[in-house]
Amino acid sequence: MAAFRLPRAKDLSVASSFSWITNACLRRSLSSTAVSEAAAAEVHPAPFSSSPPPSMKSFLVRRDPKERNVQWVFLGCPGVGKGTYSSRLCNLLGVPHIATGDLVREELSSSGPLSKELAEIVNQGKLVSDEIILNLLSQRLEAGEARGESGFILDGFPRTIRQAEILEDVTDIDLVVNLKLREDVLLEKCLGRRICSQCGGNFNVANIDVKGENGKPGMYMAPLLPPPHCTSKLITRSDDTEEVVKERLRIYYEMSQPVEEFYRSRGKLLEFDLPGGIPESWPKLLQALNLDDHDDKQSAAA
Repeated sequence: MAAFRLPRAKDLSVASSFSWITNACLRRSLSSTAVSEAAAAEVHPAPFSSSPPPSMKSFLVRRDPKERNVQWVFLGCPGVGKGTYSSRLCNLLGVPHIATGDLVREELSSSGPLSKELAEIVNQGKLVSDEIILNLLSQRLEAGEARGESGFILDGFPRTIRQAEILEDVTDIDLVVNLKLREDVLLEKCLGRRICSQCGGNFNVANIDVKGENGKPGMYMAPLLPPPHCTSKLITRSDDTEEVVKERLRIYYEMSQPVEEFYRSRGKLLEFDLPGGIPESWPKLLQALNLDDHDDKQSAAA
């Protein structure tokens, strides 16, 4: 990989209750009845020691940054586009994209040792514990090490101060990038999300065109429309209602301060305000990360 320079950290809002959002992701795989029952319950995660679980203590050997690829974290509120931009950067830099929500869903759909326990947790409307999340992450990173992977970008993790502390105990994080988007635009974006009930493709019908006013710049985000054969099969996720999205954002903002301060105090926090859709934001993100000299690789990441 070509050499690059890490940017200086800036102020930024980060983090939330990871377990709450992970459980929300899991609920999408349930029936609408199960979703309603799970959403009605409010159960706090069982406490566990702030020390790393045994499986986490040796999953990753600390390596000199000059001898490995980047080890970054992407954070931001639900629906902001963490997966989109972190996946593109993974393609650009040649590192694995690891989203803990995906790890949980994969385990839930498998016959793995935690699948039954996870199913019970979700069906009862409980929160997925940090210990389970960290064990799944440990397994994924161990498997990556065995395959010769170098570096990673974590998508949406850590989201609690406990998770951040444990992660710091077991590996080095070079940079934490928080993606930010105006709340009115974020709400419209979330309400425009659609899924094809046949192929599972994700689309967005929102045509966001906010005019600049009071010193704030305008913003345009084109819709991500489905191909003709998916148009008649689009459905809306049960949790993509204005009330649920607003509550999700409220919880996120309320819980963000401890993790924000954790990484700010270590000089690893980079704020990035999305200026628009992918065509506007992607080049500016590369510039903020001092990766804009990777022009020859940008098309491969698109």
